[in-house]
Amino acid sequence: MQIPAETKPAVYGAFGGAIVLAIVGFSWAGWVTGATAEQTAKLRSNAAVIAALSPICVQKFQQEANANDRLVELKKVSSWQQGDFISKGGWATMPGSTAPNLDVAKACAVTLNEAKT
Repeated sequence: MQIPAETKPAVYGAFGGAIVLAIVGFSWAGWVTGATAEQTAKLRSNAAVIAALSPICVQKFQQEANANDRLVELKKVSSWQQGDFISKGGWATMPGSTAPNLDVAKACAVTLNEAKT
C-alpha cells in the first residue's frame, strides 16, 4: 500500500504535535496520571479529616477540670512526644473510636501550644 506523498507531512506533523502536547501537558500544564491524582486525593482527604477532628481534641482537653495544669505539662514535654502525651490522655480518641488517632493528637498538640496560658 502506497501512502500519497501529500499526507506524509500531515502524519509527521500530527505525530510530532502529539509528542509536544504530551511533554508540555505533563511538564507545565499540571497533567498527572491516575495514580498521582489518587495519591494526592488521599493526602488531602487525610489532612481534611485531621483538620476537622483536631478541634474536638482541643475542646476535650480544655473541658478537663485541670486543663491549665495539663497544658503546662504538655509544654514541658518535648515537641516530638507531645502527640503521645495527648494520645495517652485520651483526648485524641474520637467519638465512636476505641483508639486515639496519632495524627489528630499531633495537630491537637500544635494547636494547644499556640494557645495562651
